[in-house]
Amino acid sequence: MEINRFKGLGVAMVTPFDKEGNIDVQALEKLTTFLIDGGIDYLVVQGTTGESPVLSKTEKQLTLDTVATVNQGRLPIVFGIGGNNTNALTDDLQNYDLSKVDAILSASPYYNKPSQEGIYQHYKVLANATDLPIILYNVPGRTASNVLPATTLRLANEFSNIIAVKEASGDMEQIMSIIQNKPDGFLVISGDDAITMPILATGGDGVISVIGNAFPNEFKQMVAAGLRDDMPMSREIHYNLLPIIPLLFAEGNPAGVKEVLKHKGICDAYVRLPLVKVSENLKSALQNETDRINNL
Repeated sequence: MEINRFKGLGVAMVTPFDKEGNIDVQALEKLTTFLIDGGIDYLVVQGTTGESPVLSKTEKQLTLDTVATVNQGRLPIVFGIGGNNTNALTDDLQNYDLSKVDAILSASPYYNKPSQEGIYQHYKVLANATDLPIILYNVPGRTASNVLPATTLRLANEFSNIIAVKEASGDMEQIMSIIQNKPDGFLVISGDDAITMPILATGGDGVISVIGNAFPNEFKQMVAAGLRDDMPMSREIHYNLLPIIPLLFAEGNPAGVKEVLKHKGICDAYVRLPLVKVSENLKSALQNETDRINNL
């Protein structure tokens, strides 16, 4: 298993919809090509940025198959299989066609608020249910529970196919604790675009990104510079992109980045309820920031 395939910039791809709310396959093909041409390192299909909670299993398989067909094996593909029903996830691992998938991204259980032992046992079941590499995903702002460093490290040490954690706790002390104590070969991946540069500076291995949908080349340059310890260049690009990042999330993700993608001619901005399109004020601000970045 080549763990370094998941270093660098992975993009949590949006799922484009048409005005009837159906998956826009042509736009998804265009986005996939745009990302590959932009130089990213791997594709992440059906993370929560792909609006996975509101897609059927058939639709999720369609997005995976579409991306895989365009990709033609050029980049690794990570597929999102996460949730709060452990038994249902083991069924998903058996029932999806994962033949073109290189790793699974699995968010920690939401809403149930399990103990650390419950989180450990959840991931233990998943690790034993598949031979695919698993990337843990800690995002307390969405799950209402934090995967503590001790739990992440316990999983990293005990299961050879748990290869990485996407850390979106926003807690730099926690993230640095994992980086400091992780076993060799275990990757610590940023889950927050806004603090990816600091995470790289402290020894992180890359990012699974939202902004990368819209600015793959620019964000890749920032990540690549950080990974080669060229922090002056990484900081410069970071601060060029930083003003737009909070705007992308101001009224719900991926509504913000889809508006930017529409402005760039990649796909439309339709989202599924309970998300709605961004307000006119935010739309204007996103367009202005996009134009500024494009003119740098």
